[in-house]
Amino acid sequence: MTTTAPERVAPVDLFDLTGRVALVTGAARGIGRSIAEQLAQRGASVVVVDVLDPAETVEALRAAYPSSTFEGRVVDVRERAEVEAVVNETVAQFGQLDILVNNAGTASRSGLPEFTDEEWFRDIDTNLRGTFLFCQAALHPHMVERGAGTIINISSISGIMGGPTSGGEGGGRSGPAYAASKGGIIALTTWLAKEVGRHGVTVNSVAPGPVATPMTGTVSYDFSQQLLQRMGTPEEIGAAVTYLASPGAGYVTGQTLRVCGGAALG
Repeated sequence: MTTTAPERVAPVDLFDLTGRVALVTGAARGIGRSIAEQLAQRGASVVVVDVLDPAETVEALRAAYPSSTFEGRVVDVRERAEVEAVVNETVAQFGQLDILVNNAGTASRSGLPEFTDEEWFRDIDTNLRGTFLFCQAALHPHMVERGAGTIINISSISGIMGGPTSGGEGGGRSGPAYAASKGGIIALTTWLAKEVGRHGVTVNSVAPGPVATPMTGTVSYDFSQQLLQRMGTPEEIGAAVTYLASPGAGYVTGQTLRVCGGAALG
């Protein structure tokens, strides 16, 4: 009796994003740009959204990944009409929106006595309200009606720890509105995951620790209480986001992934 070997099945790449459409806010530079680049590297087409002109980022993506499509839009994430317009335009152009990454944010570093109303509302409106507006616009009717999609919200360990106890030189500790807004993003992420999971949509958060970006360029951090005593990189945050955006994380929702060098344990 002779037997034949079973047919070898090619392994599935659980991190392949070919054919997926992503929208990334705050993507003209820093963490957002790295996220857009890594999603593109995995095959996704990306709409780059920022209050700054994202043209340079878009042209770099087009040159590096000619097989995908990239668009840039100048959007104030605090403005509902602009948010809804860019989401609807994305779906109209590409036919779908698979991945939403809410990264746009501001960070006031004033202490409590001198903290102003302007600083408070800037951080709360940009970080928390902007995230809410994009989630609302993407989920209804697009992702929920389609029964598919993933949202990744960029929070911060400040939303877990209330900001580091000591920020080092140069105002390293984030201000109260930043901590409050990022904590709100974590709570919003959990709430949304419970709301839309039955529709096949996942919602997760990435909470970075100190990361070397233009926003933190003037800050000197105290790493004495951090296990990995260095700054993180935008690429390390982008890698975490890419995982959560991939089919490999299809059974992950309602989670906050801490990418912080061990600064926020527990």
